[in-house]
Amino acid sequence: MKAMILAAGFGTRLRPYSLLRPKPLFPVLDLPLILRHIAQLREAGCDAILVNCHHLREQIVDLLAGLDGIFLQQEPIELGTGGGMRMARDFFGSEPVLVINGDIFHTIDLARVYQEHCSSGADATLVLHDCPRFNNVSVDDKLDITAFGAGGSARKMAFTGIHVLDPNLLSVITPGIFYNIIDCYRYWIARGKKIRAHVVHDHFWTDMGTPEDYLDLHRVLLTREPFKGASPFYYGSGVAIPADLQSRDWLCVGAGARIGRHCRLSRVVVWNGAQVPDGTILEDVIVV
Repeated sequence: MKAMILAAGFGTRLRPYSLLRPKPLFPVLDLPLILRHIAQLREAGCDAILVNCHHLREQIVDLLAGLDGIFLQQEPIELGTGGGMRMARDFFGSEPVLVINGDIFHTIDLARVYQEHCSSGADATLVLHDCPRFNNVSVDDKLDITAFGAGGSARKMAFTGIHVLDPNLLSVITPGIFYNIIDCYRYWIARGKKIRAHVVHDHFWTDMGTPEDYLDLHRVLLTREPFKGASPFYYGSGVAIPADLQSRDWLCVGAGARIGRHCRLSRVVVWNGAQVPDGTILEDVIVV
């Protein structure tokens, strides 16, 4: 079973932080997000995982090079989701491939998604859910996807960024150009291919698209069931916590970070190795 993690984007909405690290390498509770994706895909049965990269790609290469079952596709230009998948066409072979956006955090059962796709006879299966902020995919009563964006049916749901597809669908994409995979699905829907929805409920999902989204993810993980532990304050290895540190609500401090004296930090994520000077007062920010 093969999979692909889409990790080549610029993360424009996460600037200036994404000028320092690509989005899939943003730490979530001090663990690069892409390592969580890899663990989830392996648990689902994926033994060959392709990661594409473009923006700050050397950081992704340094983290993942040499890991068993991980293959890297370094893209010299921005190709978009569809263009990156088209470049990977030979890697995929003929069996359905599981694809996931590298900038989401979720608890969706990937093995079940793949199994349902294989038993459905669909050409592609997109995992959808009800998320009003992003609801723009039209679905009929048979769970066939009929349109993307404005118009379409009255029933609209949101694409999670997780899908399974027949690699032959990618043949419509011209190699080496920027292309959005949604346009590929539009093309095949218009020609009668079965592009189906797998609707999920009772899960957690977030698009880590903005600094506010990133901070809110940590709020959920540190304070909400079923994620929260004994404390809403997370400290990575090698972090010395001053006795006079004041904090409320929640706090995440990455490995090797230094927190000065007389600091007040509330609802803050401090990246690994970052420095917080003496007397700093911060709320609702990322420290890099």
